Amino acid sequence: MTELILATLVGAMAALLANRNIAVFNDGLRPILPENIEGRMDRRTLALTSFAMSFGLVIGFGIPFSLTAKILLIHSILLGTDMIGLSLPSNRWGNAGAAVVGGIYGAGLSAGLDSIVNIFKMLPVDVLKPLEQVGAPVVVGFMAFPALAVALQFSIKKGIVTFAVSALARQLAVWCNEQKLLTFGQSTVTLNQEGVALITGMIFLIIFAIRQKKPETDGSSPVDLAAIFSERVNRIRKQVVFFMMMGGVIAAAANLLVLAGDPISLQLLSEGNRTDAALAAAARAVGFIPLIASTAIATGVYSPVGFTFIFVAGLLAPNPWLAGILGCVIIFIEVFLLSSVSRFLDRYPGVREAGENIRTAMTRLLEVALLIGGANAANMMAPGLGYFLIGGFYVLNEAAGRPVVRMAIGPIGAIVTGIIANLLVASGLMSPPLMK
Repeated sequence: MTELILATLVGAMAALLANRNIAVFNDGLRPILPENIEGRMDRRTLALTSFAMSFGLVIGFGIPFSLTAKILLIHSILLGTDMIGLSLPSNRWGNAGAAVVGGIYGAGLSAGLDSIVNIFKMLPVDVLKPLEQVGAPVVVGFMAFPALAVALQFSIKKGIVTFAVSALARQLAVWCNEQKLLTFGQSTVTLNQEGVALITGMIFLIIFAIRQKKPETDGSSPVDLAAIFSERVNRIRKQVVFFMMMGGVIAAAANLLVLAGDPISLQLLSEGNRTDAALAAAARAVGFIPLIASTAIATGVYSPVGFTFIFVAGLLAPNPWLAGILGCVIIFIEVFLLSSVSRFLDRYPGVREAGENIRTAMTRLLEVALLIGGANAANMMAPGLGYFLIGGFYVLNEAAGRPVVRMAIGPIGAIVTGIIANLLVASGLMSPPLMK
């Protein structure tokens, strides 16, 4: 019964955070939320984008892993609550609805997983596995946004250098992982290659920005970084109580083996290796610091699990009560450190000018990444026809004056293609595609 209550609380709170545009779990969604918050993307488009980016991962990734160990992989709950929260209007009634539906969703996952998978297997064309491809290029492509921001603000030459070094850093991380060069005790430390590349690019961007010192010529007071970074970090700080409650509940759930933060620790827990699972979770958390911190500072949207150290606390704590307290404290410290980073950047006037370029760079890269991901997903569902449909949706949208924002074309097109593919197979006009 305790496990069911915890899963319900996690689902309810995570859906509420997503509905209020405070935090989402999908790393690819986090940079998109400011488009809705600042009025450049409507809620319906945001909901469809969330659905396309997360739905396939819930069924094709989160739930299957959960079934192997009878422990819920956190992705299966929080990717679902992203969709639930962002599908409802962000108002008082939407908040309540998201919490209720999210709680029911969490309880439903905890109570039984087999029936959920069986329902989606009934479709003649598998749309779940292909939809995973929609968000696949986002995190990988997103790591290049500092290089584009450098090119836009400083020079294309410096942008190319930043991009090349970021790519090299990513490949070195991959090599270190493959060679298992980093170890901690009996466990191998795995670096998050996208996070390494992203922080490398951010270092270049910050260094170039710090070195760029333009004197004020109009006699006005210097503009601090609050308009670019600090304002968004403060937005996260104001919600710290929500994050602390979320961190406490998740840490307690991890302590009782209701949830696991990643597939590696999940499998170790299924084998009874709690300490090794904690070490694996810690290594993953260290690798994700640059990715989560950078996106949080740039977007004002946090992750409901923070840097994921709350899973380490949950696994190492002697009981769920202490785990919950540690989870609250850890999340508080993380949010506090985000503000410290922002205040540090605020000392350098050259950095503040990067704000618009960062937003522009993120938007452009997301447009390309989501279009590629949508095209790949569509072509898996309808070989040949998928590329045709996505290409047609894109050019027709441009010719119509862009009624749908560019970054939504890939996800929406993939969903429409999945519907069309199932209708064609059902009518006998197309054979079910063979998917590897």
